[in-house]
Amino acid sequence: MSTAGKVIKCKAAVLWEANKPFSVEEVEVAPPKAHEVRIKIVATGICRSDDHVVSGVLPAHFPVILGHEAAGIVESVGQGVTSVKPGDKVIPLFIPQCGECSVCLNAKGNVCCKTDLGSPTGLMPDGTSRFTCKGKAIHHFLGTSTFTEYTVVQESAVAKIDSSAPLEKVCLIGCGFSTGYGAAVQTAKVEPGSTCAVFGLGGVGLSVVMGCKAAGASRIIAVDINSDKFAKAKELGATDCVNPKDFKKPIHEVLIEMTGQGVDYSFEVIGRIETMTAALASCQYNYGVSVIVGVPPAAQNITFDPMLLFTGRNWKGSVFGGWKSKDSVPQLVADYMKKKFDLGLLITHTLPFTKINEGFDLLRTGKSIRTVLML
Repeated sequence: MSTAGKVIKCKAAVLWEANKPFSVEEVEVAPPKAHEVRIKIVATGICRSDDHVVSGVLPAHFPVILGHEAAGIVESVGQGVTSVKPGDKVIPLFIPQCGECSVCLNAKGNVCCKTDLGSPTGLMPDGTSRFTCKGKAIHHFLGTSTFTEYTVVQESAVAKIDSSAPLEKVCLIGCGFSTGYGAAVQTAKVEPGSTCAVFGLGGVGLSVVMGCKAAGASRIIAVDINSDKFAKAKELGATDCVNPKDFKKPIHEVLIEMTGQGVDYSFEVIGRIETMTAALASCQYNYGVSVIVGVPPAAQNITFDPMLLFTGRNWKGSVFGGWKSKDSVPQLVADYMKKKFDLGLLITHTLPFTKINEGFDLLRTGKSIRTVLML
């Protein structure tokens, strides 16, 4: 029986307020309006950015359905949709690609003006929500909202992928893997023979390590205060692992001593202002490049010595690995299918969707790299 054009009742994990557990509820998901797509989510990853909303670090509107790293199958499409059809395997895009704004039209840009990142509304472009629960409108998150059996996204925020791709693996291309891997190969453009330092060895940080290795870096120094992460980092390509807690001196001094003049490329993949300045200071004083990949904490400012930049260092940010989403996601999936990288190495836990709170506990206690929830 076709559900197209009808409201779908399904399970979703609703976050009613910050610092509370997710509540698995029955929600109503409205049909897609013009230029919108309704997707049956099959697999969704738990990313630290979702937890940042729970803890209040990343501002959002409540109640909300979080989740932004996923893969699924198109259930139905609204009027005027041409790039996907019902039955297509897809990945939702938290950074859309409208193809018309100044950023989309610039070869160097990837953060489309239509993104809900930065000053979020938690609503679809028409100012309304497609989710209701117990008679209340529930907010969207980053235009994706994947912690639900069905979601509605804009056509510009969905990419059709290879019909044979395993959704429980390629869901990571929706955020974590692409963000880290792209920071190395696309934003920093790491060169063969270069030295790199990666601060933070979660799913995204380890994807940076994979990107540095793929780019041919000769030395990849992995930095984390949790030494349990080091074995996995070495498996993925790290040549050295450093725990700042093992040293009395600041970590940037340790890295400069290890390398002579500092690294060619450093990556901050945590989202802390202290490690952002440490990563900057640890790259070579003149031609070093430091990339901020971790989501910065809301309402905090950085104080640093401008001489760090004056001597020539390059400080950059990277969102979604610098990839133009709708163009790049199908290509990254194709690369995975050609075995250019192994996403399975990043997935430590697979849980049924109803165990979402358990999945977040694994993240918070440092026991998981990526947990994938199966719907």
